[in-house]
Amino acid sequence: MKIGFEIHQQLATKKLFCDCPSELREDEPDIEFVRGLRPTQSELGEIDRAALQEFLKGKTYRYQAYSDTTCIVEHDDEPPHLPNSDALEIALGVAMKLGAQPVEEVHFMRKLVIDGSNTSGFQRTAVVAFDGQMEIDGTTIGVPTICFEEEAARKISEGGKETVYRLDRLGIPLVEITTTPDIKTPKQARDAALKMGRLLREFNVKRGIGTIRQDINVSVEDGARIEIKGVQDLNQIPDMIEAEAERQRMLIGVKRELKKRNPKIEFEAVDVTDIFKKTDSKVIAGQVKKGKEVMALKLEGFDGLLLKKLGPEFAGYARVQAGVRGIFHTDELPAYGITEKEVAEVKKLLKLAKDDAFVLVAEKVETAKKALVAVFDRAKEAFKGVPEETRMANPDGTTRYMRPLPGAARMYPETDIPPIVISDELLEKVRANLPESYEDRIARYVKEYKLSVEMATQMANSMWPAFFEGALSETRAAPTVIANTLLGTLTEQRREGIPVENIAQDKLLEILSAAGNGKISKEAIPDVIRELAKNPQKTVEEITEKKFEAFGEKENTEIVQKIIIERGDFVKDKGLASIGPLMGPVMGETKGRADGKIVNDILKREIERFINDV
Repeated sequence: MKIGFEIHQQLATKKLFCDCPSELREDEPDIEFVRGLRPTQSELGEIDRAALQEFLKGKTYRYQAYSDTTCIVEHDDEPPHLPNSDALEIALGVAMKLGAQPVEEVHFMRKLVIDGSNTSGFQRTAVVAFDGQMEIDGTTIGVPTICFEEEAARKISEGGKETVYRLDRLGIPLVEITTTPDIKTPKQARDAALKMGRLLREFNVKRGIGTIRQDINVSVEDGARIEIKGVQDLNQIPDMIEAEAERQRMLIGVKRELKKRNPKIEFEAVDVTDIFKKTDSKVIAGQVKKGKEVMALKLEGFDGLLLKKLGPEFAGYARVQAGVRGIFHTDELPAYGITEKEVAEVKKLLKLAKDDAFVLVAEKVETAKKALVAVFDRAKEAFKGVPEETRMANPDGTTRYMRPLPGAARMYPETDIPPIVISDELLEKVRANLPESYEDRIARYVKEYKLSVEMATQMANSMWPAFFEGALSETRAAPTVIANTLLGTLTEQRREGIPVENIAQDKLLEILSAAGNGKISKEAIPDVIRELAKNPQKTVEEITEKKFEAFGEKENTEIVQKIIIERGDFVKDKGLASIGPLMGPVMGETKGRADGKIVNDILKREIERFINDV
């Protein structure tokens, strides 16, 4: 088995070719326009097969935009500006961490993409370095290229012949890291992706779902390279690779069986609607009632090779290339209301022999024929074994067909962006500002801030390191209080359904500052966050000034004295050992408005005084 991958990481900078913010929005856009896209020939006069397949779907694309956070560069109504220098420096920094050789000049290329995700019909991409490497479990994995490129638009909805995209994501800078197929096992692939992700998080990158994607390339002996796109969960990588390897082995087995049978398949779409005029199949009856036809395709020698084998492959091609929801085939029939008698009549009409199969599609004639052509084309590929494909990762760990693997005809030079010279001065600047490594950061958090190894590791893996260190310099809150708030309180409340994402980071900083200055107790932080999340229009001061303002010495002492008197016999009996048991009742009485350490000190003082007075 051979495994390699591409990692795409969004950067937390402005967009790559304009000054628009890299901000995703959920409010209603105030701009919309519609376009169609078509493929162009490469410099050699070729049309990329993947781009051609997208074009043949005949789709139009509706784009949504915002007048204040997107611009006409994203609309493709203005040429790109010079590339974002911050993004370039991050890409070069990543390259240096991987020991790669920077290029002397950065030249952008256009990569054909006509699924609507780029308004221009292409994605701009550039190589910034070559020949890096990384070590995984004693194995050297090559990193032949480090690129930076623009992110695609965000798909909002899809239906019929129109897909809706939002331009807030289009143009966000990406770093793309490609490995050689030196990864030997699914587990090693997961470990490599994890290590690469940690390296990228040393830089100013975006965090959260969708901000980093792994595209995995898998092939087995006698198989072909399959690209699995959009893997989000690292824990799914081993199972997904194993499933793809098994799929390829299955297809190789089908190829061998077809070689034994040596069938000759020919395309002929046959109308079998009359056989299903009175069918009990709800799906087919519903289609016929709408005036649609039932079309059949004979596949000589394919009997027994469809169920859990070629059937899903055929369905994937038909869905993508013709837009049909599904197909029926002999290996799964009779079923779905289709009777044995109806199956026999179709077999008789198509003149099927013992080892033959058929496929049914219920749709408009033109669509049904298009679907059967897709099935026939995929059936022809079965004689060759494993076709090179791009497949999409499903949430359940399986994959589905997207398009043929793109070829070299997909790329051609970008003419709107001049070459960028990578000077020695720029390289020195990047080298001088390289961030500390993941391992060094954890060690520093433990040594300087007295975090536990577990908490330091959590912080290094989180989205919060920059905020954490900013809060340490701008507030007097203890490192453990800041870390517990970011890693514990916010996470717990998010799980409870509290909309903590409503709290702006500057307000979060105010809360920590209030705790550091003693205005509120650290115990009150969760309650303040909960209140602010539900009322984000309020200021931190409005929320804390009455309900959560920390008690002073007088209020704390009165509460402690009250609790001691109520439990006088217990205090006489236990002495200073009663401090621990009394902490709970006292803190409950203060309702989060007292600091635990202060309460502990007052308890000790007042218990000693109480005992001496007895």
